[in-house]
Amino acid sequence: MTGFWENEFIQTAAYFSVVVLCIIVSLAIFELVTKYRNWDEIKNGNMAVAMATGGKIFGMANIFHYSISNHDTLLEMMAWGMFGFLLLLTAYFIFEFLTPKFKIDEEIEKDNRAVGLISMIISIGLSFVIGGGIG
Repeated sequence: MTGFWENEFIQTAAYFSVVVLCIIVSLAIFELVTKYRNWDEIKNGNMAVAMATGGKIFGMANIFHYSISNHDTLLEMMAWGMFGFLLLLTAYFIFEFLTPKFKIDEEIEKDNRAVGLISMIISIGLSFVIGGGIG
């Protein structure tokens, strides 16, 4: 059975499956902390929500890219990836805190694309910083 897990196709499929599941869980958690419903807003054409959500998905995938590249076991990769998610979630709350003149969630829900774009760039940019620290 050891040879089975050493097969690169099996490892890639395992990493892929775990990362997709982790991204789904991460998005569900983001859904709980935002005031709007991501997929309802996206279905209704809200570009600000689509940009913010896309940034979160890209950011999580990028963090897991670094985690896969720097860790030998699936469990280590998952732990570092979820730690990276917690840092990204923390960044979301810091972003909200640093903008006292308006509420990020309310602006994104109102389809304020400027706020959605900044939210996307923050998620993507910080994912590189977080990924760089995964070692």
